[in-house]
Amino acid sequence: MDDVLDAILGLILGAVLMYWLFSLFRRKKNKELTERQSTVLLDKIRNVAKLVSVEGDFAEIYHYENTKERFMSLFSSKKKALIVIKARAQIGYDLKKLDLKADTNGKKIILKNFPEPEILSIEPELQFYDIKNGLFNSFSPKDMTQLNAEAKEHIKQKIPESGLMDSARKEALQAVLVVEKIVETIGWTLDYSALEISESDQKLLES
Repeated sequence: MDDVLDAILGLILGAVLMYWLFSLFRRKKNKELTERQSTVLLDKIRNVAKLVSVEGDFAEIYHYENTKERFMSLFSSKKKALIVIKARAQIGYDLKKLDLKADTNGKKIILKNFPEPEILSIEPELQFYDIKNGLFNSFSPKDMTQLNAEAKEHIKQKIPESGLMDSARKEALQAVLVVEKIVETIGWTLDYSALEISESDQKLLES
């Protein structure tokens, strides 16, 4: 009789031990899976990299003039041109600058800060008019490269007064929604309560 009781007790203890080991292994596996999910998710958001919010087209007239002097400044040669700059500027957000934290227990991504909009690209197209070359000062391929760089800088200086940055800030909500959709793809949630969002924008988020 004692042998039977010992055998039953041994089976019960063995079952309890096996259940404890199985639970421990499952918790560890779930924790590793959750941590791996959060890492993959954060990388996925950052890999979206740059998100274009608004675009602006510019058309500017640029007067270019360059003078070279020779023979101890006794002679000078001038080249000049009238250049029409047509350019498209893209304003948006570098999502690699998002301040994101992962809460693996609550399965949520916490968005603590959203970056300011920035110029993502400027694509100029130059059209030359009234080109005049000097005697020993004419336009070269090197000048074309320099003029493209100057055109970009010229448009860059025009962007602040164009209102594009303000428009991009207003579109920031859409960027938050993009991040939220990415987070939801693996069943997590996005916590953006740390951000300052207006009542009208909050209604859009909840709709």
